[in-house]
Amino acid sequence: MPMRRRVLAAGVAGLFGAFATGRTAQAVENTENAEAAVPPVRLDLLNLVNLSHVNDPATTNVFPGDPAFTLETIATIPENGYYLQFVREGEHTGTHWGAPGHFNTGQPLADEMDPADLFLPAVKIDIRAKAARNADYAVTIDDLKAWERKHGRIPNDSMVILWTGWDAKWGTPAFPNLDADNRIHQPGFSIPAVKWLIDTGRLGRRGGTGTDTFSPDVGTDETYTVSQLVYQRHRISLEILANLRALPTTGAWVLAGGPIHRHGSGSTATIFGVLPPGVRA
Repeated sequence: MPMRRRVLAAGVAGLFGAFATGRTAQAVENTENAEAAVPPVRLDLLNLVNLSHVNDPATTNVFPGDPAFTLETIATIPENGYYLQFVREGEHTGTHWGAPGHFNTGQPLADEMDPADLFLPAVKIDIRAKAARNADYAVTIDDLKAWERKHGRIPNDSMVILWTGWDAKWGTPAFPNLDADNRIHQPGFSIPAVKWLIDTGRLGRRGGTGTDTFSPDVGTDETYTVSQLVYQRHRISLEILANLRALPTTGAWVLAGGPIHRHGSGSTATIFGVLPPGVRA
């Protein structure tokens, strides 16, 4: 195995090992001597799952007030020798991640983030049953503690992802779930729950929240207090996630890509769940 691939393999193996033992990625970031190590994880055995919707003007739900999403063919192979579309969208159209500066002045923007900020251990919290009964459901501290009693402590610097069931509503009016006053009704985190995740280190300095809805906030909360709390330091938010059934409850990492715009508030993204060998949804 070439030196470069050996170092990368050892680094990825260390990351998964750190997650399994509750240690953070910082504890295994030094891989200078990885050439002598035997990597316990083969990169070709890692499993990737796509957690992103396809952006299609016919189905893409846009947050009220955001620019409309459009695609226009501006070059064709018969006429130009190549095919090209013009894309018009907001930075938070469809599946995307938000940078800390999206809600907090002076916090890092997309072009100021580090790769490590976009590759995080993930846990999935299934609240589909509660969200089905109450579209305005706000996850509580008790919900998080009950999850930990069953699955173990949420590791520090984690991406804490809510599976609300809204990913199945994508492309329909049921996704924004607007009432007669044009207010959004979607589940999210309660303010005390997010404060608890921050205060206990579970979101840490580089963690974040994820959801299959527009936002970690409950849709009716127009103060965006949860978002303001989440988007601090180097924490990010993954939003409008898809295919969460394929993401295991524990044991995976998430990798967020997408274009990096100068002074970007975040990025439309293809987000992958990275599963080590043997881990399944």
